[in-house]
Amino acid sequence: MAGLADSGSNPDVDLLYDINGLAKDAPAWFDRVMEYVGEYGLLLAIVLLVVWCWWSVRRRGDEDAASTVAALVWAPLAAGIAVLVNVPIRGFVERPRPFLDHQGLEVLVQGKTDYSFVSDHATIVMAMAVGLFVAHRRFGLVALVLALFGGFIRVYMGVHYPTDVVGGFALGTAVALLLSPLAMALLTPVVKAVERSPRVGWLVRGRGRAERDDAVMPEARSERTSERDLAA
Repeated sequence: MAGLADSGSNPDVDLLYDINGLAKDAPAWFDRVMEYVGEYGLLLAIVLLVVWCWWSVRRRGDEDAASTVAALVWAPLAAGIAVLVNVPIRGFVERPRPFLDHQGLEVLVQGKTDYSFVSDHATIVMAMAVGLFVAHRRFGLVALVLALFGGFIRVYMGVHYPTDVVGGFALGTAVALLLSPLAMALLTPVVKAVERSPRVGWLVRGRGRAERDDAVMPEARSERTSERDLAA
C-alpha cells in the first residue's frame, strides 16, 4: 500500500508539485509564517473559536445552553478519537512522506519520519470544526474555512499529498458526525448536572443569568398560585 502516488503522472503528485511550487516562489519570511500557521496556528485558532463559542453560550444562558456546551465538549473529544482511529489506518497504508519519494519539493518542516496517509493535522482540525458546527453554525462555518485552509497549507509545506489531506477531512468528519448522537446522549446529562451545581454551574450558564432565572421563577410560581386561588 505504500505506492499510492509513486508516479509523477499521478494527479495527486501533480497537484502536490503545483501547490508546493508556490512555496518556492514565496519569500522566505512568508514560508516561515506558513510553517507556523500550518503546524500550530490554525489548530490554536480553532481551539480559541471553541472557547469563544463556549463563553458566548454561557454568557447568554439560553435554555439549550447545556446541549450546546455538550456539543462543544464533543468537538475536541471527536478529534482525539479520530486520531486514534487513524493509528491503524496509517500502519496499514504505510505511505511515506512525499519528500521521500519525490525530488524537488520545498519542505518547510524537517524531521517528519512517520507515515503520510492520513494527515493527523487535517483529521484534527476537521473533526473539531465539524463538532463546532454541530454546536453552533456561525462559529462552525468559520472553523470549517480554517480547516480547509489548514489542509491546503499541509500540502504547501511539502509534508502531505493532497489525498492525505482529503482522507483526513473525511475521517474527521465521519467520526464527528457518526458518533455525535451517542456522544450527545452521554454528554448532555453530564453537562445538565454541572449546570444545576451551585459551585460549577457557571461553566454552563453565567451567574448573572442564573440569578435572574432564580429571581423570576419564584415570581412566576407566585403568580400561578394566585391564579389558582382566584379560580377557586
